[in-house]
Amino acid sequence: MQQQRIWIVGASSGIGLELVKKWLLEDHFVVASARHASNTKDLLALKHIYESQLQIVDVDVTSMDSVSKAVYQAWRRFDGLDVWFYNAAVYEVMAIKEWNVSHFEAMMQVNYMGAVKVMSELIPYFEAQKSGRWIWNASLSSYFGLPLGGGYSAPKAALVNLAEALQPELLEKGIELQLINHGFVKTRLTQKNTFEMPELMSPDDAAEKIAHEMQKPYHFEIHFPFKLSTFLQTLRIIPYKLALALTKKMLPK
Repeated sequence: MQQQRIWIVGASSGIGLELVKKWLLEDHFVVASARHASNTKDLLALKHIYESQLQIVDVDVTSMDSVSKAVYQAWRRFDGLDVWFYNAAVYEVMAIKEWNVSHFEAMMQVNYMGAVKVMSELIPYFEAQKSGRWIWNASLSSYFGLPLGGGYSAPKAALVNLAEALQPELLEKGIELQLINHGFVKTRLTQKNTFEMPELMSPDDAAEKIAHEMQKPYHFEIHFPFKLSTFLQTLRIIPYKLALALTKKMLPK
């Protein structure tokens, strides 16, 4: 990419933090946000090195007031934005006997409604600018509901569905909406998993893949890794009787 002004929401760790590092090295201007971004050691260390390129902005995506303030700050810092990257997420593994409504609410508020809230505040700016790119980090789990993970994958599936609905309209306004559906990445979220995670990637490798794909001509979806992506895509198209028989085998013994 040519030099860009990029806002990453969900930049304090994992893929988000690795993308901040990569894009700063590539001489882009970056606004890095998270709930406690201004107290994140890694971001503060980067700020000392890239003082003029990096702005740190706290945002709580569950609060409309916080989102409004953060959008204003992010847009003004570099006199506009070329890319908005939504990477915020929370994750809980829950069997039916462990269901906790507050966990469901948190995942819906951050994984789905957070993107909606930021979008609602950002859209007037991008409409006036008549150009830009939105990237929403979803998940391969949005393809098909898997045992113990429905509280996480359902909001991600909603995000994908919303992106599909909005893409044609946004494109007419000059805004390219892009989805990322990726598999297992070794982060503080997936540390909660007690099951085997096929094709587990490091945050750096995942960020490298995303950054590489973003340099290609615009296409709606970035998805990886190949084997897991193909398997979950297959679950979507085969009869439910067979698909659910396969996912039943994923239940803990």
